[in-house]
Amino acid sequence: MTTVKPTPNLSQTVELAPNYKIPLFLIIAAIPLVGVQPTVSLVIALLGLFLLIQTVLIRLQFTETDLDVYRSGKLIRRFPYKDWTHWEIYWNRVPILFYFREVKSIHFLPIIFAPETLKTCLEQRCPKQTK
Repeated sequence: MTTVKPTPNLSQTVELAPNYKIPLFLIIAAIPLVGVQPTVSLVIALLGLFLLIQTVLIRLQFTETDLDVYRSGKLIRRFPYKDWTHWEIYWNRVPILFYFREVKSIHFLPIIFAPETLKTCLEQRCPKQTK
């Protein structure tokens, strides 16, 4: 008996769920540093707070043809897949950074959204080219 894998419905828009792990980790990691390195602790805590706010406000949506970035429900940027040349998710065991390259620019985004869903959507909608 052969099992047939269902093909994904690429016409369906997928919105990535927020992931608060990195911002909360940075904020918590800053606490013990207060007594040792107050300035470093403050910088790390502020970065964590900034990422926490971005996690609440920013949403990524994978559509049939584009990666759309929304802030507070308003579309702020559209990245058509046809312009992409490469993408990577860095540190697979603990994904913290998403990189993609377009024909004319590169982009780095912290992983403040569901990493598994991100990888699945990328593999379905913008598969890596084999060399």
